[in-house]
Amino acid sequence: MTNTATTDKTAYRNYTAPLVSDTLERVREFYRLNHRLQTYDFVKTKKAQFLAFKRQRLTPWQALDYLNTLVDDSDPDTALPQIDHLLQTAEAMRADGQPDWMVLTGFIHDLGKVLCLFGEPQWAVVGDTFPTGCAYSPKIIYSEFFAANPDTHKPELQSLHGVYAPHCGLEAVHMSWGHDEYLYHLLRPHLPLEALYMVRFHSFYAWHKEGQYQHLCNAQDQAMLTWVQRFNPYDLYSKNPNRPSLAAVKPYYEDLLAKYLPATLQF
Repeated sequence: MTNTATTDKTAYRNYTAPLVSDTLERVREFYRLNHRLQTYDFVKTKKAQFLAFKRQRLTPWQALDYLNTLVDDSDPDTALPQIDHLLQTAEAMRADGQPDWMVLTGFIHDLGKVLCLFGEPQWAVVGDTFPTGCAYSPKIIYSEFFAANPDTHKPELQSLHGVYAPHCGLEAVHMSWGHDEYLYHLLRPHLPLEALYMVRFHSFYAWHKEGQYQHLCNAQDQAMLTWVQRFNPYDLYSKNPNRPSLAAVKPYYEDLLAKYLPATLQF
């Protein structure tokens, strides 16, 4: 396995020659499952199952500690535990003088991956996200795997707008289920709208990188897109194989968590 720091931005999200050399088959298998099983009905079922938030009460730090045990199967760029990725993201933002609510968002943006703690498989937790209930964009990574998704054979779910009205707004769209959607709903009472867009759509690369799905977006989405794009380079390009020292910066993040979030969260 190799993973070396790089300043070449084209090296990231390279699914044919990944930065971490032994991730290629792992990532392909992840997306094969994800694209086959993330149906419109599946997403609605998972929302009903998890968005009641009746499973477990945790402090933010307890949830973050769990992420020490998790390596994201969909990520070709790092094999470090998730807590290291979060700290790299947030510290890069802090070094650039970004507002503290954005630094906090960088630090907790993957916190929804605690879904794995509740028994969810990674194909239902991580990876790039996409709208369900309408046609799949060919710009979605490994879009060829959608051929095995049952929704592909339902014409009413494969038109341009599918079940949605034109320019309905992304708030009305059933995105593929995972940590982004889950954490967005969990944090809605606590973070500004810009931060909530970063949380919900940071994995929606077909939108914020490829410019797809504009026919579903409304004026609010267009205004918030620049914030998601502002977030993305920190999420992506801060990844490197050098593990940061959490102990050295923990007091800063303890204060930041206390400023914006309650002492415990109901997951």
